[in-house]
Amino acid sequence: MPCYEIDGLKPVVHPTAFVHPDAVLIGDVIVGPRCYVAPLASLRGDFGRIVLEEGSNVQDCCVMHGFPGTDTVVEVDGHIGHGAVLHGCRVGKNALVGMNAVIMDNAVIGESVIVAASAFVKAGMEIPAGVLAAGMPAKVVRELSEEEIAWKRDGTRTYQDLTVRSLATLKPCAPLEAPEPGRQRIELPGVVPLVELKRNA
Repeated sequence: MPCYEIDGLKPVVHPTAFVHPDAVLIGDVIVGPRCYVAPLASLRGDFGRIVLEEGSNVQDCCVMHGFPGTDTVVEVDGHIGHGAVLHGCRVGKNALVGMNAVIMDNAVIGESVIVAASAFVKAGMEIPAGVLAAGMPAKVVRELSEEEIAWKRDGTRTYQDLTVRSLATLKPCAPLEAPEPGRQRIELPGVVPLVELKRNA
């Protein structure tokens, strides 16, 4: 993977974590156990420290960065959606930051919060535990149901499973020129396809 030291500080990646070869880690970055870092994520610890705690994931095209002397932290089982930007903030245990959301400096996202896609969380904002926050700027919309929190946990587990699958089977390959007859699909135990959810709704 593109991994760079700066001022003598090297990134740290736990052996049970998976960092995609096309992600970039620079300097004071600490990736904990069972974490998943997707392709094209950029974790820049060239000013402040970047920390992913156990079981968290940072998806494609995310950016984590912070000002000097700050920590940008995703706590245990945190879930950062595609294209999100985290800058000098803290995302609490079991929280989800939606796709293309931006979380600014000194903001604190509470435990089991869902930040909606494309939300903008202002610098210094504190979002209490167990709520949905949405908008530009973000506001607390309502409390989350137990079903929504369970849905979030299930989604995070699929990324923890993807960590294991990627460590075991992900490798470069040449593409085929055409699909094989009877081409298999990826099937994940315990995961109901979205088409089935829509059919049963």
